[in-house]
Order: sequence, then C-alpha cells, then structure tokens
Amino acid sequence: MNAARGDYEFHYPELAAALFHALRDDAFYRRLESVSDAGAMRRYHDYSMREAQAYGELTIPEGRQYGVAIWARPLAAERQAEMSAAKKAFMLAHMNRASLEAYDAIGGWMLAQAEALVSPGAWYLSILGVVPAYQNRGLGASLVQPVLAQTDAFGVPTYLETFTPRNEAFYQRLGYRVAGRFHEPTTSAAYALMLRDPAG
Repeated sequence: MNAARGDYEFHYPELAAALFHALRDDAFYRRLESVSDAGAMRRYHDYSMREAQAYGELTIPEGRQYGVAIWARPLAAERQAEMSAAKKAFMLAHMNRASLEAYDAIGGWMLAQAEALVSPGAWYLSILGVVPAYQNRGLGASLVQPVLAQTDAFGVPTYLETFTPRNEAFYQRLGYRVAGRFHEPTTSAAYALMLRDPAG
C-alpha cells in the first residue's frame, strides 16, 4: 500500500533511515508499516525527531551520529493538544488514514495501561535506536544518559515500553524495572512497561 508523499521535507534523512532499519522488527513499527510502506516509516521517524525537538527532548550525539533517543515530557493540556493535532495532520498528509488509525489504537490502549502504573510527571522514552553498524558496542546508554541526568536532578521518574524481551536487560542496567507485562491487541504482541525512579 503506497502512502502519500506530499511535500514532506526530511530534516534527518540518514538518521530516519537508520531508525527504520534498527526498529523495523519492533511490533509497533511493523504494524504501522503493514498499512503504509517503508518510505512512510522513514518519514514517521524523521517527524518523530522533529516533534521531540519541539515538544520533548531529542538526543543525537555530536560527531558520529550513531543513534537517537526521543523523549516525551509532560505538557500543559494546550501544548499536548497542539502536538496531537500536528501529529494527526502529519500522518494524514504523509502516511495514510490506516496508519493514523493503527497509531491511535495502539497508543490509546498502551496509554490506558500506563496510567495505572506511571505518575503524571514521568518522562517517557518514546524511541531509542542505534544504527545497526554501531549496535552491540554499549553506545545506547550514552544516548539516554543526558536525559536521565536531568530527570535525576529534577527528581522525576521515567518510563518506557518495549516489545523486545532482549532489550529488558539493557534497560535494567540503566535502573529500570519491569512494572507490568501486557498483550497489545492491535499488534497481537506482548510488551513490557518499565519504570525508573530518579537516582539520588
């Protein structure tokens, strides 16, 4: 199924392609790609980085751009509505309605599970991806440490969700613990919700 290209202008074409390859086997992204195409997913990853710059935190290492960490932080209701409207407009213009419907179904279901376990002030690690050529070198931790230092200083927790069981040990080394396990219906896949209390 071909997704509309529109007039989308990439800001991070190489990193968007790298995220596409690094995350392609993740159940969430696999589901979105199943109703769009690879080009649409590259646009999705690029937009996610731009969105983090505007509304959250984006970590891209200086020099060697070997990966990306994308964080969402708590927003006032008006800013949250603005971000949601912009995301919807992007997906309709540069992906397709089926992608938006899948995104809303998965995201809404997962958010409902998180609300019972996560405090309202927590920051959310939305995407962490390392370029395949740089994986298994211990570089992923360096992408998340800058924000973890901030949240530790602020005294706020962080959380994430992973559909990939082998990633759990990596996050546990960073101080995360599994707070819940769920089976997400749209992807028909299991995932873990992991929490990290602020250090210190």
